Amino acid sequence: MTGCNSMSSGYCSLDEENDDFTFFTAKTSFFRRPQGKQGPKNAVKEEEEKPKSLSEQDVRIKIEEYNSKVSENGMKLSPDGTYTGFIKVHLKLRRPVTVPAEVRSPGGGAGLGPEALEKKTSFYLPNDAVKQLHISSNTTVSEVIQGLLKKFMVLDNPRKFALYRQTHRDGQDLFQKLPVSEHPLYLRLVTGPDPEHLTFVLKENETGEVEWHAFSVPELQNFLTILEKEEHERMKQVKQRYVAYREKLLQALQEAQGKPG
Repeated sequence: MTGCNSMSSGYCSLDEENDDFTFFTAKTSFFRRPQGKQGPKNAVKEEEEKPKSLSEQDVRIKIEEYNSKVSENGMKLSPDGTYTGFIKVHLKLRRPVTVPAEVRSPGGGAGLGPEALEKKTSFYLPNDAVKQLHISSNTTVSEVIQGLLKKFMVLDNPRKFALYRQTHRDGQDLFQKLPVSEHPLYLRLVTGPDPEHLTFVLKENETGEVEWHAFSVPELQNFLTILEKEEHERMKQVKQRYVAYREKLLQALQEAQGKPG
């Protein structure tokens, strides 16, 4: 598996902060959302569709159709009946990921030395970053996830992540969690290159239960740090709203007292 299109690294959640900082919260990230409630128009829904298998002749025809719709990065059929091509994976991760700490190599350049295996840090990957991968028809969802984590040197357990197929229909985004044994390039081929019909998205594996043993101690400590920061920000917002509301009330009282009764 080979990768294209580099992506800038995320920022360290413990060292930097900006106005667009997205906090990790137990409410939104740890626990399953209530079932049976319909959300707004663009709410996420589960879509259950599985394409049928294709014969070798069907595969050849599909590849020709697919390549006629793209100007670059088409699919190539091999003599053994397999084929290769590109898929784009959108990373929509709400939680920080664990990566090795960057150290200086003995030659003076930036690199990862043996000490990086012990030094770790947590980062938020850029929101909705896109990674393009060159894979074969035999590449599974599990291999795609492992390949993505390896490219970004993410040390987290691959079981924490899942690959979803996203489609857009009637103004709604529909998501389906893909089995680890599914073949993404096959889905890309039978669906076509239009991202409206299929987009691959890497998200946290929402199992409905928190597998605390899967998190390292630094990760858990980082979660607590972020939750404390979120609590501080929420308190600050409440105080600011209280002050603004109090000033409006005082102003209204003064105006009312100045008017004849």
